[in-house]
This record gives sequence, C-alpha cells and structure tokens, in this order.
Amino acid sequence: MTSSMTSRNRMIAVAVLLVCAIAAAGAYALTGHQDKPATGARPSASAAPAGGWTPDSAALADVCRTKLPGQARDTLTLIARGGPYPYRSDGIVFENRESRLPRQRTGYYHEYTVVTPGSGDRGTRRVVTGGAGEQYWTADHYASFQEIDARC
Repeated sequence: MTSSMTSRNRMIAVAVLLVCAIAAAGAYALTGHQDKPATGARPSASAAPAGGWTPDSAALADVCRTKLPGQARDTLTLIARGGPYPYRSDGIVFENRESRLPRQRTGYYHEYTVVTPGSGDRGTRRVVTGGAGEQYWTADHYASFQEIDARC
C-alpha cells in the first residue's frame, strides 16, 4: 500500500504542476504578451490595427496624430517606410529606464528623432515605437509621453 500511495502522490503532484503551468501561461497571455514579435523585430507603423486602436496604457494621455507637429508626422511616415532617417541613432533601442512607458522586455521599444527647426542638435522631440505597433510622442526628451492615436 505504501508504493501505491507514493505513486498516487506523484500523480497528484504532476497534475498540480500541470494546472499551475497552464494557469501561468493563461495569465501571461492575458497581460498582453501574446502575439508579440521576437526580440529585435521592428514593426512598421502599419502594424497597429486599422480602425481598432486602443490605448496601450490608460495612464498615458493620448494625442491625435493630426495634432502633432508636422515634423513628427514626417517621422511617422519615415518609420512606416522603414527610412531613410536623418540621424544615425534613429531606430536604436529605447530602454525605458524611467519606466514612463509600459514595462516590456529589452529591445521592445525603438526611438526616432523628430526634427526640431532651429536646433543645432537632435533636440528633445522623439517618437518611440513599441513591438506591437504602438507609437508614443515626447516633446521633452522622455520626461513625458503621449500615445499617438492614428485614427484622428
């Protein structure tokens, strides 16, 4: 009887582990990690669902694409085309060190310069894109962000 109890206990332990693994996978998928591109993949601006835009983060204000400065809209067009970009550092990984954007794995976000007329350098304006196609605008060098709504 002792060996049958040991065998039964093992089966229960395996079943519990299996249920936990399935629950963890489901929770991971529900937190928005499903269908994300592999690390290093760069989506185009068209990766966002057409007509079905939903804010990625309720904590971030959104801004209509048409309300952005013309240079920001030009940058979004370059991103959709895949370049060429005016600055060598455009398209580099944005590390989100201050955690002002939703937390994601390293390599998820990429940054692009928005030309600032009259500036002798890259200036403070950027568009940051996420791996699922989301786009963010900052006019103050990452101190604050707005999520770009392409529907308006």
